[in-house]
Amino acid sequence: MDMDQRKQWNENHKTLTNIILKPHHHKNAVNLFLNQHSLLHSFQMSDLGIHTLEDELVKDINEETLRRYPVAAPDTKNSIAWHLWHVTRIEDMTMNVLINNDKQVFYFGNWDKKLRIDYSHSGNEMTDDEIADLSDHIDIPALFAYRIEVGRKTREIVSSLKPGDFKLKVEAERIHKLKEQHAVKDEASWLLEYWSKKNIAGLILMPATRHIFVHLNKSIRIKHRIQKM
Repeated sequence: MDMDQRKQWNENHKTLTNIILKPHHHKNAVNLFLNQHSLLHSFQMSDLGIHTLEDELVKDINEETLRRYPVAAPDTKNSIAWHLWHVTRIEDMTMNVLINNDKQVFYFGNWDKKLRIDYSHSGNEMTDDEIADLSDHIDIPALFAYRIEVGRKTREIVSSLKPGDFKLKVEAERIHKLKEQHAVKDEASWLLEYWSKKNIAGLILMPATRHIFVHLNKSIRIKHRIQKM
């Protein structure tokens, strides 16, 4: 995605924001979401053959660049690997537990073992040592495979929603389920409180789209800075 395409993504996100709570626009909202979402994962996730923002990130990237921590960027010092893992964990939790009341892909697909790390939470409020450890040891091919599986599951979930569902509030027992799963660190309990105040539309407009867009853009800036060194 070039800069013009990213600007168009932002414009489309504004349109999605304007129509997502209108039941008579439900089909259009779902289709627009699927288009926006497909641009935030690799082309392999949706099989649409579209060059995506993630494709732009991984083009000509090497493992050292993915793992480097800390990085010299104005808005983050976290590794690209951390950013990819963080947005995928957030998407997995919010879509599969808070919206679909189901198991996380992380556990259902044994990704807790395949990723070869000891962290199952969202990544918020991690210490420097924890981020360095994750950046050094996460299995990179497994990380990209996990992203694909989470992305495909998200599309199934959103495609199954009915008109009016976007207005539904996040249910308290689902927040409690994430708490029981230690989905966020104790220091990041504010995140569960934040999600508890959202409806399904709010989760679609942030964790499943805007949140990923922001972190991929950060990661692309990190990549460019490293490559210039």
